[in-house]
Amino acid sequence: MDFGSSFFVSQEEFNLFHRTDRELYRILVMNLSREPTESMQVYAMWLWLERVGFRNVVKRVLSLPNILINEVAEETVMCLNCINNTMLTMPPPCSESSEIPLLQSMVDKDISLQFMHENRVNALQGVTKVVQEVCLRAFSDIMQQAMVMRNTEAQGSQKVVADHHNGSFWFGSIGPGNARGGNKGDVAADERTLFVTFSKGYRVEEWEVREFFLMAYGDCIEALYMQEVQPNEQPLFARIVFRMISTIDMILRGASKAKFSINGKHVWARKFVPKRTAATRPNFPGESSGSGP
Repeated sequence: MDFGSSFFVSQEEFNLFHRTDRELYRILVMNLSREPTESMQVYAMWLWLERVGFRNVVKRVLSLPNILINEVAEETVMCLNCINNTMLTMPPPCSESSEIPLLQSMVDKDISLQFMHENRVNALQGVTKVVQEVCLRAFSDIMQQAMVMRNTEAQGSQKVVADHHNGSFWFGSIGPGNARGGNKGDVAADERTLFVTFSKGYRVEEWEVREFFLMAYGDCIEALYMQEVQPNEQPLFARIVFRMISTIDMILRGASKAKFSINGKHVWARKFVPKRTAATRPNFPGESSGSGP
């Protein structure tokens, strides 16, 4: 729908037309506490992808559990960095979309950082246009609410830190027992967690994941949370909480992500990015859990 200058569209009508867009943007900035301006650019990227032929991106992202929406947003930030960095050199073209597997699973055509790099001029112009024509108007009120919420939370965090320095009390993961260390007794679970994704069309079972890490790193898994799906559906992601943070260091080897093969099926892993506010929950919607032996 193209809102031209020949007729006036009220803000209420504009918001109503973009109600699905507003719902997903609200999840990004309110439920997931993502940065509002960056989230607007993330959303603009999704809308631009739809405009250039990647169908139903927004609808498919919205159908995901929040934890997976957050991960798709993280991959989209990688795409934004790619189109904004003119000095970035890309590796030779590859048939796989290993860097952004979740975003690839959301679309029906091949997409990769290589694609973003090769189309960065059109992508940058397209994303900027969507921000100006749609996002600024459709999301401005939600953006303001999110900024107020972030300021309130920041003030609360400052108070917690001040109380900590005064020796009043320890709150959440702030405390002497949760400093970064080598075992689960002194490192919060989120810091010992990897987020792994599986290739669409290549089902990986929980036992395969456990067996792979047992053979490679010994008895290292404290808990494994697979995405909950129907029997005829394929899990696309899992969280793995390791007993030792050093296991993650060995897996990633200083990189931001790692790729490996489990029984011939490609799996990608990166540090888990938790919800940016509220305490860590033992489980997430759309996940099943299993503790390590």
